[in-house]
Amino acid sequence: MDSLDVTPLLSVAHAARRSVALMDHGAVPEPLTDLRWFIAAGLVLVFMALAGSWVKRLPLSSSVIYLAVGAVVGPLGLGLLIVDPVTHAPAVELVSEIAVIVSLFTAGLKLRLPLRDRSWRLPVRLASLSMVLTVGMVTLVGVIGLGLPLGAAVLLGAILAPTDPVLASDVQVSHALDSDRVRFTLTGEAGLNDGTAFPFVMLGLGLLGLHDLGESGLRWVLVDVAWAVPVGLAVGGLLGVIVARLVIYLRRRHSAAVGLDELLLVGLIALSYGLALLVGAYGFLAVFAAGLAVRWVERAHTGDEPPDEVMESAASATAETETADETVAATVAHSLLQTNEMLERIAEVALVILTGAMLTVVGIPASALWVGALLFLIVRPAAVGAGLLGARLSRAQFLIVGWFGIRGIGSVYYLSYAITHGLEPALASTLASLTLALVATSIVVHGISVTPLMTWYERRSVVG
Repeated sequence: MDSLDVTPLLSVAHAARRSVALMDHGAVPEPLTDLRWFIAAGLVLVFMALAGSWVKRLPLSSSVIYLAVGAVVGPLGLGLLIVDPVTHAPAVELVSEIAVIVSLFTAGLKLRLPLRDRSWRLPVRLASLSMVLTVGMVTLVGVIGLGLPLGAAVLLGAILAPTDPVLASDVQVSHALDSDRVRFTLTGEAGLNDGTAFPFVMLGLGLLGLHDLGESGLRWVLVDVAWAVPVGLAVGGLLGVIVARLVIYLRRRHSAAVGLDELLLVGLIALSYGLALLVGAYGFLAVFAAGLAVRWVERAHTGDEPPDEVMESAASATAETETADETVAATVAHSLLQTNEMLERIAEVALVILTGAMLTVVGIPASALWVGALLFLIVRPAAVGAGLLGARLSRAQFLIVGWFGIRGIGSVYYLSYAITHGLEPALASTLASLTLALVATSIVVHGISVTPLMTWYERRSVVG
């Protein structure tokens, strides 16, 4: 990532100024500014809220329904939402960026195991070795099968390599006390690989002449990999520890009513993300690490108490009982997780509907069928098998991890990021149609298979 990329506040300001300028010159399609879109969005959200219990009984994820709604309100349906992923890339980038960082913080808050726990080895291996292998295999597919130039093929691999922290809630840990090995592995992988994919995005852009890789790629190795990855994790971890301990200190020592946890949540996310970008590190990794740090501070105070008692005290604590450090720490972590999960659900609805609408604009290329089959049936299982070689997992656990490499909002963000950094329009359209088609395919095939497969896995786990 470029060392002086814009901070979130500057991004918002830039997007606002650009939107105003476009509207002044009549460049924004009418459906984007039409009041009918607000009415349609309101109806969709109200309907999904009221039909939530009915949706849960269906043998598919709610994201499949959101995707269908996006197609209906798109240009081939009601024409209420017309968004071109190339023309409107800056806006799509901003919205998807916000969705990803909110979800990454949630993922970090859910993972309560300390770093020394052996369970961390699996997600780290998936987010590093399996990530590299996935990018490499997709690059080969892009060059040999799709006829893309090397830089574009590497970029496609980087866009499609990360698994999604937004859409994978059905296969991730359901709460901070969920210690299931498969769910923990998938959650940790999604939290890490949305950041570890960034070096390959920059590599692809560099090979296309859109990013400085340095002499023989030295700058890419030193800055985009060796600096940006560990520093991003360090910035987020440090800020998470400082903020969490400060809140506990104020509430415990000075009886300060540090309320408005929503503001604390947004502030910590913005600080970790913005400061990481300021020093040329990866903000996605910083946000994930910040969530992890808050949870580690909570665990440091609550120790090895029975998990149900810890969370019960966190959920039932009142102003009168918030006196012990362990109760304050558990309360803060629990409150932040609840708030962030609500924001994550809103982001999921908005982004999946947006994806469905954009797909009706660019269409589905014929190549998406065989590329999708390769990605989900060969590339993902092979990368997982190699990355977890020697891991003590059952056949059922390997199957679940190898299948549920869900692609989603992270891929939409990386696509938009690449487009806004100067992709040639024809190449941008090609990558956009293929990426959105594969994201939609992942939403459908994984959404339909998640309930029966996870039910089967849980039954085997109980029997085992």
